Amino acid sequence: MIRTSRAARTGQYLALACYLVLLGFPFVWLLSTAVKPARELASLHPAWIPADPTLANVRQAFEEQPLLRAAGNSLLVAVCAALICVAVATPMAYVLARRRTRLTAAATGWVVVSQAFPFVLVIIPLFLVLRNLRLVDTLTGLVLVYVVWSLPFALWMLTGHVRAVPRELEEAAAVDGAGRVRTLVSVVVPLLAPGLAATALFAFITAWNEFFFALVLLKSPEHQTLPVVLTRFIGAEGVADLGPLAAAALLATLPSLLVFAVIQRRITSGVAAGAVRG
Repeated sequence: MIRTSRAARTGQYLALACYLVLLGFPFVWLLSTAVKPARELASLHPAWIPADPTLANVRQAFEEQPLLRAAGNSLLVAVCAALICVAVATPMAYVLARRRTRLTAAATGWVVVSQAFPFVLVIIPLFLVLRNLRLVDTLTGLVLVYVVWSLPFALWMLTGHVRAVPRELEEAAAVDGAGRVRTLVSVVVPLLAPGLAATALFAFITAWNEFFFALVLLKSPEHQTLPVVLTRFIGAEGVADLGPLAAAALLATLPSLLVFAVIQRRITSGVAAGAVRG
């Protein structure tokens, strides 16, 4: 067993504390801004803790913009994109992990290279394709875009998890008469629970936070997602209505935190179970 000195442990705890402060600072400042009255927001030296906290910014944000409808659109798109992405990536990752050929090697390389493509490079041909399919200004078209955009990284993540599954388990299932599909569903997929959860979380957060595609592809107000609606709190001259904007941004932040809080238990339990098996 490797033992660390007290000084090393102290340094590790200090580094962890600094990391937590770095991550928590934007959220705490956002929460503080969301409950500050207008006079405190206009102050040159705003305090961390509001002297007179209020929910007026939250009420104003919901009165000015259709946040609930936009949040519902974002939730629908993000959930559908995450589920479809995982469902498509799982069998593809299984093939890439188990069949080592030149074709699969080329496919893996293309997956990595595709992550370097900037949004601007693909938006015009993507818009033309969706227009021909009559999917512009539809949530269905946006879901397909998010699935395609998240699929390469999801595939890369799941391929590594599939390779970690012992081949002996699949061979034992084959001896019992299970085919490839039955082996994948009954043997491999249950062991991929941590990887599937992490992949779904990545796809969900990517779709929930994405702005550029939603801005270009959605024109009708009733179809717009939450990141697009947040821009309406910024005036024509670039002056932001800071209080309501912070309140609306807080609403946009909470679902990602809640989804992570639910899924992280699955990820942690799966990693711990794998460590015990190892």
